[in-house]
Amino acid sequence: MRLDSPVLQVALDVIHLKRALEIAGEAVKGGADWVEAGTPLIKSEGMDAIRELKKRFQGRVIVADMKAMDVGGVEVEMAARAGASVVTVMGAADDPTIKEAVLSGEKYGAEVMVDLLGVEDKARRAREVEELGVHYLCVHVSIDAQMKGKNPFKELEEVRGTTSIPVAVAGGITAETAGEAVREGAEIVIVGGFIIKSPDASEAARAVKEAMKGVKVESGIFYHRYRGEEIRKAFRLVSAPNVADAQHREGAMVGIRPIRMGLKFAGPAFTVKTIDGDWAKPVEAIEKAHPGDVIVIDAGGGHTAIWGELATWSARMKGIAGVVVDGAVRDVDDISAMGFPVFSRNISPHAGEPKGYGEIGVEVVCGGVKVRPGDWVIGDDSGVVVVPKERAEEIANRAMDVRERENRYREEIKRGRTLSEVLELEEWEKVT
Repeated sequence: MRLDSPVLQVALDVIHLKRALEIAGEAVKGGADWVEAGTPLIKSEGMDAIRELKKRFQGRVIVADMKAMDVGGVEVEMAARAGASVVTVMGAADDPTIKEAVLSGEKYGAEVMVDLLGVEDKARRAREVEELGVHYLCVHVSIDAQMKGKNPFKELEEVRGTTSIPVAVAGGITAETAGEAVREGAEIVIVGGFIIKSPDASEAARAVKEAMKGVKVESGIFYHRYRGEEIRKAFRLVSAPNVADAQHREGAMVGIRPIRMGLKFAGPAFTVKTIDGDWAKPVEAIEKAHPGDVIVIDAGGGHTAIWGELATWSARMKGIAGVVVDGAVRDVDDISAMGFPVFSRNISPHAGEPKGYGEIGVEVVCGGVKVRPGDWVIGDDSGVVVVPKERAEEIANRAMDVRERENRYREEIKRGRTLSEVLELEEWEKVT
């Protein structure tokens, strides 16, 4: 069984039905063929989400992403009776669960798609579940794995070569990669974030459809997974609050502020520990740091300056990305005029002496946050955030995801809703 032409399925992975319906309407206008009630939406709104999508989009296939792992027959019955034409079951489920899902689908008029997320040998499992009578397979890379740079195309190629039923692909697909998905054999291209986070979901869906036809489409700076040397670019595209949100409010320095507003930096930390007023090690660090580094100085929150204009000139000429001082700086008028990002806790006209106490390249505490050599440091008008070096790639991509979601919220606010209405805050206040 094959589909006549590749299908675009929009995954409504949101938790508010009102938003889902609005985004779905835009996506369908842009050419989306199938409309998916995503797992978060189903868990939030229940079968009503499927019912409303069925009422609103009579001419479209409604997919219920149930991700059933048990009682497959019951879950398929629920979704089918609510209006779903396709229901997902996990490939990791037991064979009897999948078989019951298929039989229930036959009874209530729904087809079964098996999601291979979490299955180690996807090609083998694809053959097994095809024999159980499922109608579609889905090669799926989770959002969390996407943040670490994984994509589904290698596994898609392996699965496509082992089965005769249509294969869907999901996992960070954008207008730039939708064409590749089709070339690799996907007959159903499932797109979530690229469409549902777009300020104009109609235009985003249209771009994906064009790409599926072989037209080269650029996605721009958003909806791209940043890796390796691109991490600095990603961190410079987002804000310090985006980064803090991406790591669950962790890593934000307290009491560290920019000398001049409007400047930004992002780079690996080059750490210095000194005492109040001793500016020898901070100045020596300029020689040892590499271009693009951020010099992070733990001066114990002191009030005697250990950084000033001449040190700033030296850092600027060396190509240092920025300086963070948990202590005092001076010459702020000259530093501001340079346009070089210096952040500090205190300002003082009085400088100490270069005594040489302290260390370079050791773990320090700055603004109450532990900073190790090589950890990433991001600063802007809102303050400074530290990202552990081993999580830099993941957090850079998560921060981009935060910004992308905010872009859609901003658009909905501009259309006349308040932030409270967009997020349905009263409904989602924590129950105590």
